[in-house]
Amino acid sequence: MEGSGSLLKQFSVKEAWKSTSSRWGGKDKGCEASLSQMEGFAMYGNEDNGMVGKKRVMVVVDHTSHSKHAMMWALTHVANKGDLLTLLLVVPPHRGSESSCSTYLVNHLGSLCKDCKPEVEVEALVILGPKLATVMSQVKKLEVSILVLGQKKPSPLLSCLCGNKSISSSEEFAEHCINNADCLAIGVRKRSQGNNGYLISTRLQKNFWLLA
Repeated sequence: MEGSGSLLKQFSVKEAWKSTSSRWGGKDKGCEASLSQMEGFAMYGNEDNGMVGKKRVMVVVDHTSHSKHAMMWALTHVANKGDLLTLLLVVPPHRGSESSCSTYLVNHLGSLCKDCKPEVEVEALVILGPKLATVMSQVKKLEVSILVLGQKKPSPLLSCLCGNKSISSSEEFAEHCINNADCLAIGVRKRSQGNNGYLISTRLQKNFWLLA
């Protein structure tokens, strides 16, 4: 999409960002194995054929409800026993003073994940830097197997008034990651109240309804 190029140029800077991290449980080695780049949905579970082993699942989190829905979906649908779940919260450079609050938030989310699924190793990262470049860089650096991003429902009013121009920066960010990350990237959107399940998007499948 045209907007993705401009967004990428905007965030093309050197990797020199401050970071903090926390980790719950598991061995110090973490998870070094990575999955093959798969575009479908047959990637969940530790398969008996050996194709799928321990993996690192990264979720981009923040204060929004849709990022928390994505985190819980990744925990229940993607992360298995022995896997490493990495929660990444990116703090924009101009909001560096909020890093302590961000650290508290991501540590709280990490503890929540560990309480819900103790058999999964959980790691929380807070990095100061531009969001898109930081996420893409960490996917490569940490050899992420699956990247999970929360997506929110577009505003019907804005879509009606502005058409395609109503796409928000957060939607553009998610779409760029889905289409360009060096791993399987999955967009997750919880269906509106009264409708069960999630809408899942990858490079090849958009808004796939997953009931569970």
